Amino acid sequence: MSRPVQAVIHLDNLRHNLALMRRLARDRTLWAVVKADAYGHGLEQALTAFSEADGLATLEVRDARFFRERGWSRRILLLEGFFDADELVEISQLGLETVVHSSWQIDLLRHTPVEKGVNVHVKLNSGMNRLGFKPEEYGAVRAELEAIAGVRVLGCVTHFANSEASYAADGILPVNRQLSAMGKLACREDACMANSGALLFHEEVTGGAVRAGVALYGLSPDSRVDRNTLGLKAGMTLEARIIAVQHLNAGEAVGYGSRWTAKRASRIAVVTCGYGDGYPRSMPDGAPVWVCGRKVPLVGSVSMDMLEIDITDVPEADVGETVELWGEHIDVNTLASLVGTIGYELICAVAPRVPRVSGGR
Repeated sequence: MSRPVQAVIHLDNLRHNLALMRRLARDRTLWAVVKADAYGHGLEQALTAFSEADGLATLEVRDARFFRERGWSRRILLLEGFFDADELVEISQLGLETVVHSSWQIDLLRHTPVEKGVNVHVKLNSGMNRLGFKPEEYGAVRAELEAIAGVRVLGCVTHFANSEASYAADGILPVNRQLSAMGKLACREDACMANSGALLFHEEVTGGAVRAGVALYGLSPDSRVDRNTLGLKAGMTLEARIIAVQHLNAGEAVGYGSRWTAKRASRIAVVTCGYGDGYPRSMPDGAPVWVCGRKVPLVGSVSMDMLEIDITDVPEADVGETVELWGEHIDVNTLASLVGTIGYELICAVAPRVPRVSGGR
């Protein structure tokens, strides 16, 4: 028997989230973002769950090759574009679409002959100042690209720095200012601007295509807005098993550094998950864990392969019981807030040694 820790990927929930994004997208093209191993959920699972998307968006040519080899014949978009001439050739061979965000990529297109041509989207910088050309450069950049044999410009794409519902209207860069930066480009039918946050919170964002990312996996893109309020369902349950129970007297401690000390006689369960599996070492005492239909507190420092929980008040919990570290009952955004990060980081950080097991159809 293998070590009892796994990430259960709920295919039905992923499909539910995709259907919700489809309704919000209305008649626009819906890209399902599957970068970072589908936000830690696994490419195979994403391919199954998102079969009704209009296209898949990722970063790696190897991901695109994986999808093509498994029969995906629809659109695939590379969100960071290409990195060298060899990739550009393969992009053409696989029939991919690619973002162009910098002049050096235009130069590479100009000097790399490709048999089947390349379909590109011009990346625009609407204020994040990460990748992309300034909106006022779009016309010249498009003309430069269209002058290259085999290059077809499909439109433009941008990414919002701040699309959360809780972002202050008078902040440095709310959505309305990001739209203003785009000018008339924001209304183009060939523009792709809305991410998960814009889809959920900003109906004013238009364009002919949308990119659904973290919401597909059941996480609210705004940690201050509960996923249930948005109608999202958890795509992943990280679960492990109790393999030992320690009986502590008052005054005895748990784990490295003896961080947590029992204030009463306590039953402490040892669970087969640790920071080597992707559960943060920095998680504090009291973080919620779900066992036997109840929340119980984490106690003591998380170690590489194990963590401990206080099951004193859950007498039915014992060796062999499965516990949920996050999932339906424990929102990963809630845990992330306890360690000063976002849910995206936790789901993407689940270690490769943790098996991804499909649940549902």
